[in-house]
Amino acid sequence: MTENGEAVPAQAVEAATQQVNAWRRGIDLAGAIVSKPWRRYRSRVFMGYMVVALAVFTILAVLAKTVAFFTFDVTITQAIQTLNFPGFGPLMAGLTWIGFGPQAYVISALALVFLLVSGLRWEALVSFVSLILSSVVGLGIKALIDRPRPSADVVNVFNQLKDYSFPSGHVLYFTTFFGFLLFLAFTLLRPTWWRKVTLIVLSGMVALIGLSRIYVGQHWASDVIAAYLLGSAWLGASILIYRWGKPRFFVNRPVAKETPASAP
Repeated sequence: MTENGEAVPAQAVEAATQQVNAWRRGIDLAGAIVSKPWRRYRSRVFMGYMVVALAVFTILAVLAKTVAFFTFDVTITQAIQTLNFPGFGPLMAGLTWIGFGPQAYVISALALVFLLVSGLRWEALVSFVSLILSSVVGLGIKALIDRPRPSADVVNVFNQLKDYSFPSGHVLYFTTFFGFLLFLAFTLLRPTWWRKVTLIVLSGMVALIGLSRIYVGQHWASDVIAAYLLGSAWLGASILIYRWGKPRFFVNRPVAKETPASAP
């Protein structure tokens, strides 16, 4: 239906469907998706480092509830804010900018649409649900810990925010959402130059977002560490759910087909 309540012409629907199917056939013919054994192996490798993250996060959250910041928070922030490499400041500001709305919403929506159009419907669904739930959990923990943001009389604060500090929402968003996209690129794509570029860009974003939040003075290092720990645990859970559901749902797909769980 159009905005005026009129039916969409069948020719337009058919044309759009043909374009989507052509894109999916192109992915399949290009051999962009690796075989199932390689996907399973890469999944296990990727999840290796996530074993103890949730337990360490819990300990840090209990400590953060009792103090506004730790001594090492001030030391790390002051050290990072003295860095003056060419382009370092704009890079840090740009990464921080990506994590704020509305640009974060637009980027996330475009990534999800890309997965859907590519025929990766299960991947898109897991990405979307993980994004929404992790955001809600992050906001809930912020309210529970109610830790104040860094103060301008202690460190340099580029722009004072009014909400709570622990854990970093930017880091949690980048780790869970872009981290899952990184996992998909790592496990699904065949070795090509654009796979390497995708892995470098996504891993760089996830790795540097924490540094940027400290650099602009909107989070303590302990906020950032906690968000990486929580995000890693959440990402690990998302990958487990993804791997559990893949042979059970959307098995006969245009790309990255899976053997049904009931099959021998």
